[in-house]
Amino acid sequence: MSDAAHATNVSDATDARGVGQMRQAILDRVLRTAVEKAGAPGQLHFTERQLYYEMCRVLQPWHRAPRRAQFTSAPALTYDAYRDTLRRHGPEPVPGLLPPTVPAPRRAAGRHTPEPDLFDYGLPRLLVCESDDIAAMLRANGVPTESACPVYGASELPLDPGVLRMLALAEHGTVYLLHDASARGLTFPARFARSVDVPEGVRVVPLGLRPRQAGALHLVHGRGPAYAAVPAHGPAPFVVGGTGAGTGAGTGPGLGFALSRREREWLRRGRFVELAAVNPASLIRTVHRLVREVRPSRSQLTALRQVRRAGFLSWPTA
Repeated sequence: MSDAAHATNVSDATDARGVGQMRQAILDRVLRTAVEKAGAPGQLHFTERQLYYEMCRVLQPWHRAPRRAQFTSAPALTYDAYRDTLRRHGPEPVPGLLPPTVPAPRRAAGRHTPEPDLFDYGLPRLLVCESDDIAAMLRANGVPTESACPVYGASELPLDPGVLRMLALAEHGTVYLLHDASARGLTFPARFARSVDVPEGVRVVPLGLRPRQAGALHLVHGRGPAYAAVPAHGPAPFVVGGTGAGTGAGTGPGLGFALSRREREWLRRGRFVELAAVNPASLIRTVHRLVREVRPSRSQLTALRQVRRAGFLSWPTA
């Protein structure tokens, strides 16, 4: 190799290292910004995947686009690049970052208190999340206490018989379900109904997420294997022991909101959006409002007319 060629190779290698170091410095700064945004306001707790999606929002702030333009976006960086950035953060813990959820051996409900009459009281509401990490995050941020709504992950099913008895004792006991916007996520209500012996008279209400909602929020999507066919309808609320499935009552999930052609095509391409893609503060506010069934003000009547099409809930923009 000539001296000139050798010098060129050395120069190229030096330039590549310089570009790599600059990219690392940019991502390190983006991580610091994302940690601040994920924990705001009030030093919230968040999961590793929520922090990843927050970094994507910092790099590509599509969430600021008008909601009327519905679309989801590809990730701004790979998960491997994100993990590398986390490792460069050093041994100090990231403020607010929760450890991954590890399924623990099941223990009887009520073990935290010696009260013998714990299960003699009615429980008006309960939330079950498809994601165990999201369930842990909501618990860490005080949702069960502030909204008087216990939060469970899918791995904690079936529910304890004592908890089910408390739901039955409440006048309008309700189980709310939170799932990903994916072909599998839309089946979560049906899977829940098969795994849990819900008492008669208890409502089961799917809250979302659905593809249209993910598009309105301009969330980051993932991509899995393509599907030859996807369901034409999303799940509807139902009341165990009632009649008229699909109209808010019945013995199991009926036909709910119709998935649009655009949503079905989005799902058919293997796209999905995780609940973790929603900003932590937005997710917490939405859950609080929905499980409390807070009615919107009259200024929101236009949005109210879209609730059925939106899949029984409305998600905030930030």
